[in-house]
Amino acid sequence: MFERLLWLTLAAAVVTILLLCWRRWHRPSFWFAVGYPVAAISVRVTWRKVALGCGLTKKRQRFWFTTVPGLISSTGTVRVKRRFQRVTVDTKPWMWLPLPTRHGWRVTVHTLEGQVPADYSAAAERLAHSWGVHAVRVSSPRPGRVVLAVTVRDPLVRIDDLPPSPDLLKVTVGRLETGHPWEIDFRTVPHWLNAGATQSGKSNLANALIVGLASQPVALVGFDLKGGVEFTPYASRLSALATSRNECVGLLDDLVALMTDRMETCRDAGARNLWQLDDHHRPVPVVVLVDELAELYLMADKSEKDEIARTSTALLRIAQLGRAFGIYLFCCGQRIGSDLGPGVTALRAQCSGRICHRVNDPETATMTLGDLDPAALVSARAIPSETPGVAIVASQDGQWYRARSFYVSETTAEYAAQRHAHLTPSWAEVMTPRLGDTVRDLHAA
Repeated sequence: MFERLLWLTLAAAVVTILLLCWRRWHRPSFWFAVGYPVAAISVRVTWRKVALGCGLTKKRQRFWFTTVPGLISSTGTVRVKRRFQRVTVDTKPWMWLPLPTRHGWRVTVHTLEGQVPADYSAAAERLAHSWGVHAVRVSSPRPGRVVLAVTVRDPLVRIDDLPPSPDLLKVTVGRLETGHPWEIDFRTVPHWLNAGATQSGKSNLANALIVGLASQPVALVGFDLKGGVEFTPYASRLSALATSRNECVGLLDDLVALMTDRMETCRDAGARNLWQLDDHHRPVPVVVLVDELAELYLMADKSEKDEIARTSTALLRIAQLGRAFGIYLFCCGQRIGSDLGPGVTALRAQCSGRICHRVNDPETATMTLGDLDPAALVSARAIPSETPGVAIVASQDGQWYRARSFYVSETTAEYAAQRHAHLTPSWAEVMTPRLGDTVRDLHAA
């Protein structure tokens, strides 16, 4: 008997070691073969208790056989009879079978009367702790249904290298918490606002964007209010670079004039936007990279008031009208607050793409994400400093996600800029439609 128990213990230990090795060396196949079936059974079996503990059940009347005490007989015993009557029970929402995903599972739940998706969003953290998973996200594809997307472990702890970007004006810069690629597509979301404190990953994201766009037939324009220390190493791939407020004002005037010329070109051709023109007559798209956005709005004295107003108006005009004419904005800043003036608030309203890294003050997170979803604001303020590159992203599908950008060093971005320097159109070539005008040469040598 003892020998048989010893062999069973040894066999169990071997199987456990093999399973642990399988999970370590090929986690995806282990999850689909072993982890998901166990999790699906556990979720279905415990759903009633979990829903009751998370406050997702409803009181309903049901007919049921109940035990009712009767009269006491002469022998002193209580005669008990069963009666069919209405009782109050806790009813759980109907849950479908969980479906596996790469990093967890998703399941559709039928809401009970009086419930809305916000009830499940409020209980998402409690659901995550009840199931022992990393996070639970809630979405509603149609009325009466909510989808619980469960992430078993954080997929942003370790991410891959930056892949190439084959599509025009689309760059894969990282990974979403769902495991899908994080893409910045200027054709779909033309203007972006990127906020983040020092060492939060904001500059790394700009590097990834430069690497992805360097090989594409686009013109890159830089606004570097740090005196040029950020974008000067990439000057060989920049068609124009402004490093002071005075240069920024002149370059913004050129961009507004370029946008006006492209309006006339589209109107003469009967096109509603740049992309309805044929390939031979379509001007090159322009991506404007702005670093330290707050420096464009800070005012030391009243003498700068007119210059700031001029800058704010030009940038807002580009944000409002530039998409149709191939001019796109990617604005970065450590701090974006309402105290910078109404121009920043108006610009934010035009930037449908929002990225919020770790920030030092809650107002920046509120300005970046506050008008989207309160839960996104809470997640942004919970980003730890030990995870640079992690951000909250308002995606093009109308949802928000945690995401992390691929690590791209300054050396890698500088090499990409020099390698594809031959694709850089000069600022004079970009401004070619302005025949007869004198064009400032802002291209960095």
